[in-house]
Amino acid sequence: MTKMTSRLRATALSSALLISAFAQAEAGQASFVVDARSGQVLEASNQDDLNYPASLTKMMTLYLAFEALHQGRLTWEQKLTMSENAESKEPFKLAIGAGRQVTLREAVESIVVLSANDSAVAIAEQLGGSEQAFARAMTDKAHQLGMKDTVFKNPSGLPDPEQVTTARDMATLGVSLMRDFPEEFKLFSMRGFQFRGMKLRGHNNLMYRYDGVDGIKTGYTDASGYNVVTSALKGGRRVVGVVMGEKTASIRDDKMAGLLDSTLSPSTATAYTTPGTQPGATMTDIQPTK
Repeated sequence: MTKMTSRLRATALSSALLISAFAQAEAGQASFVVDARSGQVLEASNQDDLNYPASLTKMMTLYLAFEALHQGRLTWEQKLTMSENAESKEPFKLAIGAGRQVTLREAVESIVVLSANDSAVAIAEQLGGSEQAFARAMTDKAHQLGMKDTVFKNPSGLPDPEQVTTARDMATLGVSLMRDFPEEFKLFSMRGFQFRGMKLRGHNNLMYRYDGVDGIKTGYTDASGYNVVTSALKGGRRVVGVVMGEKTASIRDDKMAGLLDSTLSPSTATAYTTPGTQPGATMTDIQPTK
């Protein structure tokens, strides 16, 4: 066997294994709730199954934008140009037209409230030069944060069979955003915003129906089903919950509300870590409490 043949066979085997892993990702139902302060797992179901993140992907896009802000590589009033590529991303977008500009603040707010795909791409192209290069940075950061099963392929969450994650990993990202960028995280509580004279309302209905919820992101594609990552505070306990793969938005929201009811009730209260300490974002496998 020649060296070239050996390399080709090794490449083919590697590709087959990768394709097999991605083939396992489907709109399977999964859920996960963690105490954001102690790291204690409170609820878990299929939490390590591969699923498609849909617009939950934008949480990592925003994580890298906030990181760039803190490092001085971006400013809130910096202008981002909408490329033809960014403008082409349907369905949710600001739709200002290719060649026009938005500030970083406008882009971030439109992602938080509207899940604007064009704004996500504009941030990616500003920071990474291209969607593909930025997606590699997203994946690298995910693995640094302990999101070991996540692969990102674009900044928006639009369908890509190789873009996969788990409920556990999405909770890890939610806690990481809260921990690493506490001021910027407050933006996720926005229920609407004004964009150049237009008043725009968000579609995260849990923000309106469940007392204590203050974000953070919804997502949907045909392949992913209805997803949500939710942050909630009640009675001194802060939790981050994830629901993935539900058939409708109302089923997803009802399931999350039920999880919050069960994990934020007084009977589930546990001792926290010392106030001010920062637990690691990766969630530990301990027996969930009901």
